[in-house]
Amino acid sequence: MKPKNTICLWFDKDAHEAARFYAATFPDSKVTAVHKAPGDYPSGKAGDVLTVEFTVLGIPCLGLNGGPTFKHSEAFSFQIATDDQEETDRYWNAIVGNGGQESAVRLVQGPLGPLLADHPARAHRCACGGRW
Repeated sequence: MKPKNTICLWFDKDAHEAARFYAATFPDSKVTAVHKAPGDYPSGKAGDVLTVEFTVLGIPCLGLNGGPTFKHSEAFSFQIATDDQEETDRYWNAIVGNGGQESAVRLVQGPLGPLLADHPARAHRCACGGRW
């Protein structure tokens, strides 16, 4: 059954590259469909990737190659609760090692868009008074 909620991420032209990166980096992540333009259109040509359907940690997403109008910012990120520091470092290093940029409060901006606000799950449980 198709999920009722899908995260739509706007890209200039790198939706497919971003989806492949997420799929290669995180478990339970994959590219599920790539939709290309059937013919030429005002800002592109036949065969250009228009949208990409993918999952990140089981969360359905749609990458939309909509042009440079909207930029990614730290206002949106995938928050990933890791089991330990080793897992956190593995994701962090994969992102930074592929052109991502470190930011404040354990936030890393992916090279192709919003990516990761990560912290071990234990830290989140402690900050929330034991509730998750």
